[in-house]
Amino acid sequence: MSGRRDEGQVTIEFLGMTPLILITLVLLWQFVLLGYTYTLAGNAADEAVRAATAAPPGEREAACEQAGLDKLPGAWTGQVDCATGGGYVTADVHLDVPVLFPGAIAFPFQVDGHAGAVEEDKD
Repeated sequence: MSGRRDEGQVTIEFLGMTPLILITLVLLWQFVLLGYTYTLAGNAADEAVRAATAAPPGEREAACEQAGLDKLPGAWTGQVDCATGGGYVTADVHLDVPVLFPGAIAFPFQVDGHAGAVEEDKD
């Protein structure tokens, strides 16, 4: 009869661990979104600079900003800042980090991506 006293113990332990398992999964997912946002910011900055270096001199900043925004999925919001001068083009991308679901709400901090390249001569 002593073997039957702990019947159902595994079920109780599993129910007790379920919240901890769920919290761990949510945190892991949030870290995946954070890492993906860093990847998106870096890629958007690279693409923005690449487009700016190939554009005519008067259109570099507009081409830079447009190319940076085009490379972002619709759920990620942010801004692209481009600067030219001294034969160098730079792009800074600032993206909001989504909370659990991209496109819903975002954390109050941003992820930054930066890229730079030498302007191409169009002579």
